[in-house]
Amino acid sequence: MTVTIDSKKENPSVETVLSIRDLSVALPKGADRALAVENVSYDVNRGEIMCVVGESGSGKSMAANTVMGLLPKGVRPVQGEVNFLGQDVITLTEKQHRALRGLKIGMIFQEPMTALNPLMRVGAQIAEVFEAHGQLTPKQRQERALELLIEVGIPQPEKAISAYPFELSGGQRQRVMIAMALALEPVLLIADEPTTALDVTTQAQILELIRDLKRRRGMAVMFITHDFGVVAEIANRVCVMRHGKIVEIGEAKEVLENPQNAYTKALIAAIPSNAVPPHRETSQVAPLLEIKQLNKVFRSRGGWFKPAREVRALDDISLTLARGETMGIVGESGSGKSTLGRCVVRLEHPDSGELLLDGVNLSQLKGDALRRERHRVQMIFQDPYASLNPRTRVGMAIAQGPMANGTPKDVALKQAGELLDLVGLGASAVERFPHEFSGGQRQRIGIARALALNPELIVADEAVSALDVSIQAQVLELLEELKQRLSLSLLFITHDLRVAAQICDRIVVMQHGRIVEQGSAEQIFLQPKEAYTQSLLDAIPGRQAPVAATA
Repeated sequence: MTVTIDSKKENPSVETVLSIRDLSVALPKGADRALAVENVSYDVNRGEIMCVVGESGSGKSMAANTVMGLLPKGVRPVQGEVNFLGQDVITLTEKQHRALRGLKIGMIFQEPMTALNPLMRVGAQIAEVFEAHGQLTPKQRQERALELLIEVGIPQPEKAISAYPFELSGGQRQRVMIAMALALEPVLLIADEPTTALDVTTQAQILELIRDLKRRRGMAVMFITHDFGVVAEIANRVCVMRHGKIVEIGEAKEVLENPQNAYTKALIAAIPSNAVPPHRETSQVAPLLEIKQLNKVFRSRGGWFKPAREVRALDDISLTLARGETMGIVGESGSGKSTLGRCVVRLEHPDSGELLLDGVNLSQLKGDALRRERHRVQMIFQDPYASLNPRTRVGMAIAQGPMANGTPKDVALKQAGELLDLVGLGASAVERFPHEFSGGQRQRIGIARALALNPELIVADEAVSALDVSIQAQVLELLEELKQRLSLSLLFITHDLRVAAQICDRIVVMQHGRIVEQGSAEQIFLQPKEAYTQSLLDAIPGRQAPVAATA
């Protein structure tokens, strides 16, 4: 059954910018299903935000890519129309599509590291948007690039404009993508999970920015998200998709408060609650991990036209993590939380301080000594696509670690299949490549790979940020189960304080490389001592006041 609402019939004065009618998009042979999108119909009107919601693989991003003419090779529309300002974009040539992209239709992609050129400075990439459409002089392009970086809240925009993407945090890279998408003030903005990688305060700024642009410019917005907290903040109307089909569509208030479809009800029920679990006492035995006065400064050499830069990412950090404990590290982008995680797994070398794992100082180990200890600490990365080799099948990507430690190839691949089954992808996924999975599915591959070496400590850097709410709940439950069964310790880095409340025993709040507050999850959420911590709590989208969980 096709679910659709014609907003023009309900309100004849509405101007429809994008009208999708009976759209079906076919997947290549061997995919999970025949159609990525099946008989989908909905409108996006001028001056409104249409939120398209659903789990990973629901087809919500495929519909957006059809509008942009950016479907992957082998994926094609087989039925229907996609009318943008009265023109069917399915029939356009690639040259005609290029004329629309950026100028009339802007898009914010889900994974900024795959959309930004790693060899170009940030300012040049934003200026290129104007250059591609023959707008402004070179000087004006740079001036406008700086204005856009200020508008989207980049810290130290005068320095960021000269930086390369790898020099920015994940959240900062996403803000650069948003600046590029908004540069030419398009008629239609397609935002594909634009706030997934952002901390709550920056997320609040971006949502307000998009709302403001919608009001000022009458812009139409197709906002793709898995976060119903964001939906509650920003949506005028909501379209819920599952397995390529629309299951419910309507005004945001009606869908959120009175959902009719069982699937919609399940998605809303899976949203992390405001109930903070009561404090759990952790082990009083010797801690698994001790961090003592850790410091890390990033320096860049200056040049003829560029001064040297120095960023103190970690400033005298000290904390302890008990065996079997989950510690949350929260803070804004650029607070140093990911750098702390990378130092713990020795992907970054601290300038000073100690990292003691069961008394072994990891910060002093090198060569074979480091390799012997490294399997004990594994990491789940923030950007799953950037951490997977696109030419390596996922089974081999998971098996490589155990094979390097002496496990026979056939045994390692069998274990990889079991791990993929454990994280909800199925053992058959071992033969597929990373590009064949959605963003959320790739994150689950990263979790399976981290578990492959049976570590004692897992550093999870935004491990569930790319997942829809139902899968997020499953993965959090899985991590908790594994922690209990294997006496694992977790260093859980996240910008989502609701998630931190659900899984963490203790929480450390970081700002500008320093710890500003730490305590039990219950204490941090119900009785924060610092104004900065309170500002993070206040910025949670769709937030209600947190409450203590009942026994």
